[in-house]
Amino acid sequence: MATYSKEFKDKIISRMLPPNNESIASLAKETQVNQQTLRNWRNQARKSGITAPANNQKPDRWSSQDKFLSVLETTSMNEAELAEYCRKKGIYSEEIKGWKDICMNANGGMAEEAFRLNKELKSRSKEIKYLEKELQRKEKALAETAALLVLRKKSMRSGGRKKRKND
Repeated sequence: MATYSKEFKDKIISRMLPPNNESIASLAKETQVNQQTLRNWRNQARKSGITAPANNQKPDRWSSQDKFLSVLETTSMNEAELAEYCRKKGIYSEEIKGWKDICMNANGGMAEEAFRLNKELKSRSKEIKYLEKELQRKEKALAETAALLVLRKKSMRSGGRKKRKND
C-alpha cells in the first residue's frame, strides 16, 4: 500500500475543489492514485471542515453540508477575503449570503412549527378527555335507561299493578 505525503494529498485535494473541479477519474488517471483513495481524501477533507462538494457539482447543487461549511468558513471574512474565497470556489458572494440567511432561519421555522404542533396536541388531548368523559356519562345514562326499561317490562308482565296491602 502506497503512502503519500501530506503536501501531495493537499495538492490533489485542492485540484478536486472549486474552481478547478477536476474529476476524480482524470486525477486518478494522471496521478496513478486509486479513485477510491481520492474519494476518501475528499471525504476526509469534508469531515475536517473543508468545503469539498461531491461530484464536482455547481454551487446551486451543493449539499446542505457543503453550503453550511462555506457559511462557516466565511463568517469572519471581510469583503476582500470573501471575494477571494468566492473566486477560488467558483461561487458568488450573494450565494453565500443567501445560504447564511437560510442557515440562520432554519431552526426558527422548526421551533415555531414545534410550538404550534405542541399547542395543537394539548388542545386535542383536552378534547379527547372531554369526549371520553361525555361518552362515559352517556353510557351511564344509557345503562340506567336500559335498567328502567327492564324493570318496566317486568312490571308489565306481572299485571302492571302493584299489590296493595289492603286488597
